[in-house]
Amino acid sequence: MNHYDLAIIGAGPAGMAAAVTAAESGLQVALIDEQARPGGQIYRNVGSPALRQREILGPDYYAGERLVEALDHPQITDFSGAMVWEVRTDTLCLTVDGQSRQIGFQRLLIATGAQERPVPFPGWTTPGVMTCGAAQIMLKTSGLAPNGPLIIAGSGPLLLLIACQLSRAGVEIEALLETTPRRRYLESLSAWPGALRGWRYLLKGASMLAELRRRGVKHLTGVSQLRAEADAEGQLCGLSYHRGGHQQRLDCATLLVHQGVVPNVQLSRSIGAAHDWDEVQQCWRPRLDPYGETTQAGVFIAGDGGGIGGALVAELQGRRAANRIANQLSRLGATEFEHRANSLQRQIDFQLAIRPFLDRLYRPADEFLRPSDETLVCRCEEVRAGEIRQLARGGCAGPNQAKAFSRAGMGPCQGRLCGLTVSQLMAEASDRPVAEVGYYNIRSPIKPVTLGEVAGLAADQDQQPQAPQIAEPSAVSNYQRSVSR
Repeated sequence: MNHYDLAIIGAGPAGMAAAVTAAESGLQVALIDEQARPGGQIYRNVGSPALRQREILGPDYYAGERLVEALDHPQITDFSGAMVWEVRTDTLCLTVDGQSRQIGFQRLLIATGAQERPVPFPGWTTPGVMTCGAAQIMLKTSGLAPNGPLIIAGSGPLLLLIACQLSRAGVEIEALLETTPRRRYLESLSAWPGALRGWRYLLKGASMLAELRRRGVKHLTGVSQLRAEADAEGQLCGLSYHRGGHQQRLDCATLLVHQGVVPNVQLSRSIGAAHDWDEVQQCWRPRLDPYGETTQAGVFIAGDGGGIGGALVAELQGRRAANRIANQLSRLGATEFEHRANSLQRQIDFQLAIRPFLDRLYRPADEFLRPSDETLVCRCEEVRAGEIRQLARGGCAGPNQAKAFSRAGMGPCQGRLCGLTVSQLMAEASDRPVAEVGYYNIRSPIKPVTLGEVAGLAADQDQQPQAPQIAEPSAVSNYQRSVSR
């Protein structure tokens, strides 16, 4: 088993920046990511872009090229196409090319970023309905675009970005439907001073709106009550919605939906780090110190996994965490560390000035946070919102108990797509705060693995007889529980 000063999970902007900064301080770094190439979601495939026309994805995407190029450093070991499925005190269990192995570390940085917020509404599981993030992945990895006629519906900055990118790629967009409730504009006024400090972001948003108008994309605001409609064969054929006091409908073959992004907390929860409920962003976020260290000593989080801030903030936080780790491991003196930390914090504060405004403005409508009873909330196990409400009213204390009765959260996604909604539904039905209701207990394996991969860890121990520690009851029994579920 190889040992590293720092193991980083996630090769997005935070992970790449941290790896380079730590390596420059003399640390031996392991950089682990599930994708074949570094970049994360925001810079996916940037080292080998599928699109020749750089104007389609825009300059913000290609800003990731410099981070990818900087990874060519002798102190950085790249584990691409590797899936981490268990985190222990000083060891990671991962699978690379179907083979399991362990690596040891002194410090761990989780830089797994954000995930799209679940968007449960009637018909959201109909074939032809996708998230905006999925459409972006198609563009970045394969240069492909969804079939038309196409409708984009939802709320958040990504809505405008993906509309512009698809339009530049020649996709005809039937309409862009905004579900941001009108009252959110009033609620966000209290954060307007910060928005003015972030005027560059406001200008970018205004320029995207102007671009869509020039391209003839119909932009409808004040939309609610989305319902995806299917034809006789079960395929998406249209979208009905409510606007201006009237029910309306549009034909479409593809519907892209989006309600913002939330921190990906599966790994941080699996190690027992403390998390707090963010009432404004309506999500969980790990409790961090000023340098990104969690309540588990030696484990850090940088980037959107600790709170949504965007690619530039993620990069700065990755550097900040790496400097702190180098300081803890006596590779960076106190004076230099303090100087770097202060400089990075000023830049982070500047970039985050607009976030309170955006968080209030784009807080999802209640219909997506607490959907109607007939709406599927756990698509893996086909559990509807009404069933979760009924369990809460019947006395279920929280999502983990409801899991035993309904199987919600037991599917392949392990609660990633339903966890937030289940917690909010139970809080609503029992008239309790979400923070009190809680969230699923996340156990290893974090991602599905085979018994062969679990057993294969022994081979990575140089076939030493003391290897039975890798078959500790927690790993095997947790795997068996996940299979039985």
